Amino acid sequence: MRTMKAAVYVRPGVISLEEKPVPTAGPGCAVVKITTTTICGTDIHILKGEFPVAAGRTIGHEPVGIIAELGAGVEGYSVGQRVVVGAITPCGQCYTCLDGHQAQCGGKPAGGWRFGNTIDGSQAEYLLVPNAMSNLEPIPDGLSDEQVLMCPDIMSTGFGGAESGDIRIGDTVVIFAQGPIGLCATAGAKLRGASLIIAVDGLQARLDVARAMGADVTIDYTKTDPLTEIMRLTHGRGVDVAIEALGTQVTFEQCLRALRPGGTLSSLGVYSGKLSIPLDAFAAGLGDHRIVTTLCPGGKERMRRLMNVVASGKVNLEPMVTHRFRLDEIELAYDLFANQRDGVLKVAITP
Repeated sequence: MRTMKAAVYVRPGVISLEEKPVPTAGPGCAVVKITTTTICGTDIHILKGEFPVAAGRTIGHEPVGIIAELGAGVEGYSVGQRVVVGAITPCGQCYTCLDGHQAQCGGKPAGGWRFGNTIDGSQAEYLLVPNAMSNLEPIPDGLSDEQVLMCPDIMSTGFGGAESGDIRIGDTVVIFAQGPIGLCATAGAKLRGASLIIAVDGLQARLDVARAMGADVTIDYTKTDPLTEIMRLTHGRGVDVAIEALGTQVTFEQCLRALRPGGTLSSLGVYSGKLSIPLDAFAAGLGDHRIVTTLCPGGKERMRRLMNVVASGKVNLEPMVTHRFRLDEIELAYDLFANQRDGVLKVAITP
């Protein structure tokens, strides 16, 4: 039996590199040899025990690689082809997929999120991809692994926050938190035509990247009260769309308070514990506010479109890869990323 190295969840606080069998491709599935993957903030929630997964599960959901094996019935692809696979792997056939909610595949909340959650994920040498014909997308010639590494999750999620917020040409938008997803939401707001984009964070290095991603104004919340400054910038009106990209009570509430009447709060954060809505900020439910949530859109067509954006040069996300590790060093990579040291944004993991 062939074995491979894989980063496995053991218990809260412990992810270790272990040997596991190399998967084989059953009907409708494919096996991808991972060439590059990364660590997500959701993986840190798993590491901390804040999001439950089974002990022994291989973690990770952002795969870039090469097709190693194709199962029966998978047509239109070839072994050796470079592909990207979305973090969300919809079946493309159930009622929620056909209704346009692929991330909720199977009619279960977050049902499309399988990698590193309900099946083994991508922080390994090989990955089994379900519903391959719905989820494998070839990488265009000329694009490197690191150029498309953000497509499976954070680019799709960040852009999804801008799309769900229904940003219109000329809108004023604020994005609270400029981690990887917030930075992608900033870039997405620019592409959607926002005329004033305000980025909020407490780290100057991230605010500098936000400028490069399209932010017109940056606010360091350690030096300036964001709400006071937002109201000054909007002449007391409030923003049209506020995007929450961290997943805390504080940032959620600040987004709500920054909105104009009739504005939209687009929530991307993964929340732990209780989340409450202050009645005054919510105008007691009478302010015509809209609160929408987004789980990373997936599937091969989503990946094709995102790679088109990358290839066009309209967005360059490569600077977000700040550190690189081999799979053998995965525990060091988790320690760095979980503790947000050395200016880390995203890490590239190469088996």
